[in-house]
Amino acid sequence: MTTIQGCAAPEQTIALPAGIDLSTQAVIQGVVTSSGPAYARLLDHSGEFTGEVVVSDEGIFRFFAAPGTWTVRIIAGGGVTKDVAVEAHLGEVSQLQVTI
Repeated sequence: MTTIQGCAAPEQTIALPAGIDLSTQAVIQGVVTSSGPAYARLLDHSGEFTGEVVVSDEGIFRFFAAPGTWTVRIIAGGGVTKDVAVEAHLGEVSQLQVTI
């Protein structure tokens, strides 16, 4: 029996899911190295909350965003946070490596 967690979201892997058309998407994704569970939060250029995902057991997260300047905030256990600025471009995958 296969168990699906959350809202039946696809498994997070570093490879983009099949069918993603990068000509119409800006993608921000990365790998977090931490000692426990973490969340990735996407903030717009003014610092406003836009979205949040649970980082996978392998440390992977992904956002589909509009082109522009963004901040990815990693939130780990014990209230540890780390902000990473990123520029998203249409048709590109912005790759991040974050160590907490």
